[in-house]
Amino acid sequence: MATIILGITGSIAAYKAADITSQLVKAGHEVNVVMTKSATEFITPLTLQVLSRNPVLVTLEDEKQAWKPGHIDLADRADLMVVAPTSANTLGNLANGLAPDPLCSIYLATKAKVLIVPAMNGKMWDHVATQRNVKQLQKDGCEFLGPEAEGMLACGYEGKGRMWAVEGILEHVSALIDCN
Repeated sequence: MATIILGITGSIAAYKAADITSQLVKAGHEVNVVMTKSATEFITPLTLQVLSRNPVLVTLEDEKQAWKPGHIDLADRADLMVVAPTSANTLGNLANGLAPDPLCSIYLATKAKVLIVPAMNGKMWDHVATQRNVKQLQKDGCEFLGPEAEGMLACGYEGKGRMWAVEGILEHVSALIDCN
């Protein structure tokens, strides 16, 4: 099966990453979770460590156990990188080649296919800067899934911005792995 990096960013939808992790592991994949610091405000690394059966990378200080930088090792071994949920902040970092955290560093170092699953307020999604970042990432070869067109958002607004349903993400991941 595949080696998958699951990136999780600061979004209320981060709790869905537990289900994604669990389902991918049950399907026989090796899942390595990498979280932004803001993601840890929504779901704990320990939850994802138990579900993935692998250490969770949040900061570069988490890499002290080996001579080779862990984010480079993960980037080299990955068959697929999935960032779900992806915040507007992380979209901006990825699109502009910035590496303020291990997640963005892995993105810059990997040759694996990248699937981005956005989740944010609809006004943030529609902002010209966010759309510019999306276009840049598509041009760079990233694939996008979502956000969902309509629905109730955690912020109380109705509209687009919701993270794609877990089942749909898993189907898309499966299709991408089958293509490799």
